[in-house]
Amino acid sequence: MVDTRFHRFAGPAKLSIILAAAGWSEALASLGGEDFEIQGVAELDLAAPGDLALAAHLNYVEELRGTSAGLVIIAAGLADAVPAQSRALVVDRPHQLFVDILDVLYPDSTRSVIAAQSTDLEPPLLERDVVLGANVVIGAGVEIGRQTIIGANTVIGAGVTIGRNCIIAANTTIDCAHIGNGVTIHSGVRIGTEGFGWLDHGQSNRKIPQLGRVIVQDRVEIGANSTIDRGALGDTVLGEGTKIDNLVQIGHNCRIGRNCLIAAMTGLSGSTIIGDGVLMGGGTGTSGHLTIGAGSVVHGRAAVTKNWPPGSKLAGAPAQDIRDFWREIAAMRKLSKGDKRQ
Repeated sequence: MVDTRFHRFAGPAKLSIILAAAGWSEALASLGGEDFEIQGVAELDLAAPGDLALAAHLNYVEELRGTSAGLVIIAAGLADAVPAQSRALVVDRPHQLFVDILDVLYPDSTRSVIAAQSTDLEPPLLERDVVLGANVVIGAGVEIGRQTIIGANTVIGAGVTIGRNCIIAANTTIDCAHIGNGVTIHSGVRIGTEGFGWLDHGQSNRKIPQLGRVIVQDRVEIGANSTIDRGALGDTVLGEGTKIDNLVQIGHNCRIGRNCLIAAMTGLSGSTIIGDGVLMGGGTGTSGHLTIGAGSVVHGRAAVTKNWPPGSKLAGAPAQDIRDFWREIAAMRKLSKGDKRQ
């Protein structure tokens, strides 16, 4: 469910009305003319019976089979995977329809608009001993726990919650986020920025609404000038005790486990899942929609392009088991020397 602390919901509303507003009235025919009241929008694995969800391609099939969503927008090839309790809206361009519906249900989906129209939120709530630096801006509905320090020129967007004993350094922005206790955020960090999601690649490049959140659990530390994008629908999560170096980019819907260490210049593409205790060297990257198992070590400058099990030791681009990596290096060195007997 999209968090209405951050994104105003224009529903509940009947599907027929929403489709008409989005210019898709003909799509209702795939439901046999039956209507449905949309009470919210969620990811497949989190959706409730009143929610709308999306299954745009075969990568969604397992989540689709287990969903509790009352209505799913799907591509034709996924009809057999729809659970008995769910209705299926079958269209040729499921992702396009889903984005059109999001634009109707969440018309004010950007932070600049939300910050300007937050009259339905309570005034900020600050517990005792909160310290605010010069020129700090705090939006409506913000909650900050005791003994937290906010540095100069920092902007806390509407609805954000920050726990106790946190240090938020100067010139930081936090939007669409819930921050735990004992968190340290260094200067210039951007949390809750829009994820990099687009339709019609290379043509219209239409923006996909980014309606999710960032969840930063207890004792996380985030280095200077790092950026954490909010989820597209669900959450981008940083597990407790994880430490992020400077200049790290974490894309939308990434889920990072507990007590991980991620060195500078690392970039995680959207929906990367990292298990507990993973170590990532400087300048590493992932191609997104993949999992790196708990306890793995990714050596510097590695480029991870597929799933890896727990305890993996990776190096190279594309990343491979480090033993294979060193064997290849040794073979290449041997070949490059040639036959010295000639």
